[in-house]
Amino acid sequence: MKDKYITVIQLTKYLKYKIDNDPNLDQVFLKGEISNFKAHSRGHFYFTLKDEESRINAVMFASAASKIKFMPQDGMKVLVTGKVSIYPANGGYQIYVSEMLEDGVGNLYIAYEQLKKKLEDEGLFAAQHKKKIPRIPEKIGVITAPTGAAIRDIISTIKRRWPLSEIILFPALVQGEMAKDDIVRQIKRAEEYNLDTLIVGRGGGSIEDLWAFNEEVVARAIYECSIPVISAVGHEIDFTIADFVADMRAPTPTGAAELSVPQRQDIINYLNQLNIRLNKVMQHKISLYKQKLDEINNRYIFKNPVAIYQTKEMNFDSLIERLKFSTVNLVNLRQQQYRRIRESYILKNPLKILDNKGQKYLQLLSKLEPLSPLLTLERGYTITKKEDKAVNFVSDISKGDHITTQLRDGAIISIVEEVCKN
Repeated sequence: MKDKYITVIQLTKYLKYKIDNDPNLDQVFLKGEISNFKAHSRGHFYFTLKDEESRINAVMFASAASKIKFMPQDGMKVLVTGKVSIYPANGGYQIYVSEMLEDGVGNLYIAYEQLKKKLEDEGLFAAQHKKKIPRIPEKIGVITAPTGAAIRDIISTIKRRWPLSEIILFPALVQGEMAKDDIVRQIKRAEEYNLDTLIVGRGGGSIEDLWAFNEEVVARAIYECSIPVISAVGHEIDFTIADFVADMRAPTPTGAAELSVPQRQDIINYLNQLNIRLNKVMQHKISLYKQKLDEINNRYIFKNPVAIYQTKEMNFDSLIERLKFSTVNLVNLRQQQYRRIRESYILKNPLKILDNKGQKYLQLLSKLEPLSPLLTLERGYTITKKEDKAVNFVSDISKGDHITTQLRDGAIISIVEEVCKN
């Protein structure tokens, strides 16, 4: 009999099993009003979602809660997506929320996601297009509403941190239908002012209030701006398209001011540290050069400077002695050569030398005389020439040639009438 009864936890687990495995409850889309909202210190959200006739407990864990763009609060109408299950401890069913939107902004959210994907695919969010924000700007432009907390926070923060920077306000509408065109116009105007940095933004608000910064024309104007742009739209949880195309995103207008200029005391500390480092380097250099100077001063040459001149003096004296010795030797050599010449046979017997040369000449003449052609002529022979060349053979002349016959006492010039060979 008792076997028919089950425990409460058994029933709860059975119902949980049924619900967890029901595909219709795996992803549920609900809309309702938030009540009893509590934010846990670990980031989880606990609340009740209700309408006019019923209510359901809801849990949103920190991993999902960190992704929503607003802070839920009691009375807020929302759209949630989640999974229905049973909490075994109390047997109550509840929804585990994975996504949450403010009710009435569903179409805006879809448009936001579509534009975000389009611009991302075009490369407008790419890191290589981001310009570096100057560390110490001289002129900072601000595009925001001329009144309100945003501009006051920006001015006060910059003046407190780095009062040397000049702030130029470009007043613009930041909410409503005309806001997007006004923001674009002021971005283009700001490029004429030779700015170092440009802050574009506004204070917090609903997604509708911030929508001008999700417009495509504003995104492209920021992307094409030649000035490094810091976006500062809403609160830290608010992300707009302008944040993705800007060169730097700040969580708030105050944060943008902090990112645009250095802290004055940080620069002073940096300069002091730099001065200390420079002094250390200089002291090290001075110590190094002093050590080198001491080493030079301790060298033998500088301790005994006279030694330098003593060596040079000794070298000079040695050179003088060598020159003296060389000069004396040269004079002696020339004197010896002169004496040898004077004492030579040539100078002592000039007539005998001439007589010897004459005898040799007569001997050569007697040898040449028998070979003279004149002696041949004296013996009755003749010499025949043709064009001043001796004729040795009859083949050397032809009929009609002019020839000269040399005799002992003269010459005969003839014309050849006939040539006869032996």
